[in-house]
Order: sequence, then structure tokens, then C-alpha cells
Amino acid sequence: MRQIFVDTNIVIDLFSEREPFYTSAADLFSLADKEKITLHISALSVANIHYILSRQKKGQEVSAILRKLRVLLKLLPLDSKIIDLSLSDELFTDYEDGIQYYTAIENNMECIITRNKKDFKNAQIPVFTAEEFVSQES
Repeated sequence: MRQIFVDTNIVIDLFSEREPFYTSAADLFSLADKEKITLHISALSVANIHYILSRQKKGQEVSAILRKLRVLLKLLPLDSKIIDLSLSDELFTDYEDGIQYYTAIENNMECIITRNKKDFKNAQIPVFTAEEFVSQES
């Protein structure tokens, strides 16, 4: 089964139902639900998702979303090697993007799914939007 890394923004698109991105995010998660792919996120993403959704929804609703997330996605650890790689790398102007990228690389992910492909323009693995990825899998 394909091992796919999902950037935080895709998860936010899904659970916030952000248009026009919601449908492609839902289609991506549907592929995982049908066990056609396995989706992974960084442990950092859980904290970021909690923070962002807490500004939009009530605490109990956010907790319920995060519990669903744990069932839908595999959680990848954030360790000192990933932090060190992100700190020493000049490929990424955004530190959080570097952490996401090195989490994907260190865990042998096949590709990264993000809404902001430009943030990963120097990536050494394929980077797709959810819409691009879903259209190639269909």
C-alpha cells in the first residue's frame, strides 16, 4: 500500500470544510478509508491542527475531530534528527515546512500532499495537491 505524507493544511481543509479545497481533501481521505493508501502526518501537525480548530470550534468538538484523525491517519514521530535537519537546512524558508518535509523523508514517504506546493519546491520526493493526487489515483 502506498505510504503518503499529508501536510497540515489538507487536514484543516477537511475538518474545517474549507472551500474550494474540502472536496479534494475528502476524496483523499476516502482513498485511505477504502484502504487504497495509508496517510501519515507529523506529530507536530496534531498540535497545529488543535490550535487552528480551537479557534473555530468548541473544545469537545476539536477533541472528537482529533480522535477521528488518529483513526484515519498514522502518526509519525518528531525527533531530534528531524529538528536538527530542519534547523540546518536552507531549502525551506518556513521552519514548519522543513519539519514536515524531513518527517516525510525520514519515514520513507512516497510523496507529500499539500495545498502549498510552492513551499516544497526544493523537495526530493514528489509533491502533489490533494486534487492532483486523487485524479492520478482514480
